[in-house]
Amino acid sequence: MRKNKTVYSSIFIVFFQLNLWAQKSDFFEIAKQLEIYTAAYKELNMYYMDQLNPAELNEIAIKAVFARLDPYTNYFDEQGIEDVRIQRSGEYGGIGASTRFKDKRLFITEVYKDAPAAVSGLKAGDEILQIDDVFIKDYDQEESISSLLRGLPETKVNLKVLRQGKTMDVSVGRSKIEMNSVPFYGMVDSEVGYISFIKFTEESGSEVKKAFTALKSQGMKKLIIDVRANPGGLLNQAVNITNMFIPKDKVVVTTKGKYKKWSNTIKTQFEPLDMEIPIVVLIDGRSASASEILSGSLQDYDRAVIMGERSFGKGLVQRYRDLPYGTQMKLTISKYYTPSGRCIQELDYTNRDKDGNIPKYSDGKVNEFKTANGRKVTDGGGVLPDVQLDKPQTLELTKRLLASDAFFNYVTHYYYQYPSIKPANEFQLDEKVYTELMNYLTTHPDEFDTGTDAYLDKAMEYADKEGFKNEISADFELFQKNILQKKIQKLTENKAEIMERLTEEIVRRYYYREGEYQQKMAFDPVIVQAAKLLHNSGQYQNILK
Repeated sequence: MRKNKTVYSSIFIVFFQLNLWAQKSDFFEIAKQLEIYTAAYKELNMYYMDQLNPAELNEIAIKAVFARLDPYTNYFDEQGIEDVRIQRSGEYGGIGASTRFKDKRLFITEVYKDAPAAVSGLKAGDEILQIDDVFIKDYDQEESISSLLRGLPETKVNLKVLRQGKTMDVSVGRSKIEMNSVPFYGMVDSEVGYISFIKFTEESGSEVKKAFTALKSQGMKKLIIDVRANPGGLLNQAVNITNMFIPKDKVVVTTKGKYKKWSNTIKTQFEPLDMEIPIVVLIDGRSASASEILSGSLQDYDRAVIMGERSFGKGLVQRYRDLPYGTQMKLTISKYYTPSGRCIQELDYTNRDKDGNIPKYSDGKVNEFKTANGRKVTDGGGVLPDVQLDKPQTLELTKRLLASDAFFNYVTHYYYQYPSIKPANEFQLDEKVYTELMNYLTTHPDEFDTGTDAYLDKAMEYADKEGFKNEISADFELFQKNILQKKIQKLTENKAEIMERLTEEIVRRYYYREGEYQQKMAFDPVIVQAAKLLHNSGQYQNILK
């Protein structure tokens, strides 16, 4: 026995020394590369023929390094840190509006209900030409422009705004803006409650609890939690919300990283709010990170039926680290695992190929795990719903349309064409509006750019350089028109999704976010199906067993 102990001790010492040697080797290589970088930087700064901007060069270098890692590992300057603080806390001092900066033009994309921007009469679609003494056309970066709209509560900002061809001056007071992670909750019918949940901030747990308590007082006996398009946020809030529906001292998530202090098993700490209420959690391809911890853990404990589309697949955990001179970085430190032991990470960033392509874990062998009731679940590729609702795959072309100036500008056109619409919970679009949108694309082709258009424009630039642009201009214009018609025809494959997003955007213009959710609660087919399942207790229990 003594001999075995000696052998084990020797093995431990060898492994410890090997690990220490490997770390020293890594440190030597890091020191070597930093020395090379510093020397090259110094030579450039001293001898390059033109004056260099050290801060700009260094930021380019840092971002180039981070670009080779996963997209969640980022570097932030002082302004970036302020943006991060706002995202985590869910509050800031400002006018209460979202903006978009493009081609040195700044547009209001959304105005929040009862916020200073709404009180001052600003509307989505307004173009901001000037902020106090600053002209927007003189700026290049959206971050610096957005910071001009923010400021201490009880201060004012003066704007020059262009609306429907008319210029006007608007004075807007700033106030404390709170971005609720629960923008809406309500009763679908006399028994089914609905909570829309869009991000995990520091106040998310208390907001969900407040919504749940309010719905219970209205007679709720069944619950729909909607985390579709919820990109995640703070992991501890995912644990707190899960804890509302499962017992104390249950594992919600396990993290595993390079360093032991960043590898943790996180359990529920409180008694639950409700252990019995039937729950359906709605997810889709944009539900990520903390949303997947919530849905994955409730699925593993058979505490809720998960409905919708396969989630995004972000099983990575980040931490913020302070850097010198007021800068900061966010880096991925570990992977997380649901209670059954599965990691739902989809993209394998470590094993990119030489062309930068990122393999998917779900394309390889996935592993099976068991829920508390013995149901089979798998790792890789996000959370797979218990009730999977198939829909046509969203085309890249459709994504381009929904993010385009054409889509946004058409909604603005609709808003000014119709002074009023039906109440949100009665409003539906007819086929005529889809036709009008497609006609708008035809008459405003420059507002709907795709990758194909970018390559064609580049081809014409080369034709110009090579001296035969004029000879092919007529043919090129005809070709462009033909491509536009093909794009419009192709979009019909995602017609239902386009109509759904168009309805959301239009209702939001008239009734803000609250109206958007009232409309969805009445007509969204996924919410309707979730309520139907909750009313069928036999089917609900069979899914979980």
